[in-house]
This record gives sequence, structure tokens and C-alpha cells, in this order.
Amino acid sequence: MNPLAGIGRMALGVMTETGRISLFARDALLQGLTPRYYIRQIALQFFRIGYTSLPVVALTAFFTGGALALQIYLGSSRFNAESLVASIVALGITRELGPVLAGLMVSGRVGASIAAELGTMRVTEQIDALVTLSTNPQKYLVGPRLLAAVISLPLLVGIGDTIGIFGGYIVGTRSLGFNEYAYLKNTADFLHTSDVTSGLIKAAVFGFIIALMGCYHGFNSKGGAQGVGRATTNAVVSSAILILAANFLLTSLLFGD
Repeated sequence: MNPLAGIGRMALGVMTETGRISLFARDALLQGLTPRYYIRQIALQFFRIGYTSLPVVALTAFFTGGALALQIYLGSSRFNAESLVASIVALGITRELGPVLAGLMVSGRVGASIAAELGTMRVTEQIDALVTLSTNPQKYLVGPRLLAAVISLPLLVGIGDTIGIFGGYIVGTRSLGFNEYAYLKNTADFLHTSDVTSGLIKAAVFGFIIALMGCYHGFNSKGGAQGVGRATTNAVVSSAILILAANFLLTSLLFGD
């Protein structure tokens, strides 16, 4: 067997899948951003994606902030730089850990849910029934999920950033002996508006990726219950990989020289 043929088939498969996802994203954007808007569906998806994900994101951010403060303190104490703990925790949470961890947690929770729901609708022919009723499934099913995810993820990340910094504050002042006023002052002095807005921009992109991957794999599900399970797995894995890749690209664009 020619190994180059296998590499070529893999490359063609990746390019074909990329093209399909791009066309699906184009259609979803065109349908989701143009009237008619299904306000009730958008509100329902905003509740499911944003509100119900808040406890998971909050707990993740709190413990991440506390662990980050502890690790930075242990590392910086070797160089007598303990005073930098507050500022590094704030920058690390707002720039990187806040949006990335929130995106990964929501992708595992919401991305899987979207793929399973739409996959079940596909294999039970409910999506075909919408077409029969002259309802565009892209506009009715995909558009509201995309809009809700793009709006709700930055809100979740904003709340998560606050809770994460608070987690670092609790560990710093209660366990590591920092002065409360000095810790807050160092956080405020080193944290700029651009640090927060960069994380919110990342969150909006991550929300789009999560909803897109969930809808794409759910829409293209086939093969009964086994196919729905496969679509759910593919949605979570692909969204997680794309989130990490997009995070690198956005970091290069937002903070590169």
C-alpha cells in the first residue's frame, strides 16, 4: 500500500469536511442574521446555553483562580516576586484561562446537548417535517442557537472572570497572608480594559464555534441512536480542538507585535 495515497486521502477528507463546515456556517449566518427572527427560540436557547451553564462556569473559574494564585505564589517565592501574584492572576484569568476554560466547559455541556437534540430530530425526521411545513430549519433551529451562544458566552466569561479573580483573592488573603487592600490595588493597577475585552472577544468566537459544531454534527447525523452518539462525540471533540486553535490565533492577533 502506498503511504502517500493514505496521506492524500486524509488531506482530501480534511479539506472536504472543512468545505462542508464552511458552507454550513455561511448558510447559518445568512439565515440567522436576516429576518424573520424567532424571538421565542432565541430566548429559550439563551436560557439553555447561558443561564443553565452559569453554575459550571462559576465553580470552574473560582477554583481555577484559587489554584492559579497558589501556584504563582509558590513559583514567584523562589525569586522574591510574591507581590506579582495578584496582577498575574488577574491577567491570566481575563486573557486566557477565563475564556478558554469557560469555552471548554460549555462545549462539553452545551455542544453535546445541541448535537444530541438536533441529531435526534434528524434521525426521527422532525427536520424533514419542518421543511414540509415550509419552515427553514437553518433559520428555526441553527440561527437561534448561534445568536444565543455568541451573546451568552461573553456574559458567562465576564462573570467567570470576576469570580476567578475573587477566588485568587480568597486564597491570597486567607491562605497566603496578603494584605486585602494591597491585593486589590495590585489587581486594579495592572488590569487594563484591553485585557478584559480581549477575553470577551475570544468568548464570542468560542460561542460561535460551539454552536456551529453542535448544529453541524447534529444536522448531519445518521444511523439511528448510534449515529446520534457519534455526532455528539464529534461535536464535543471538534469544538474543543477548534477552541484551542482559535485561542492561539486570537492571542497572536490581539497581543502580537
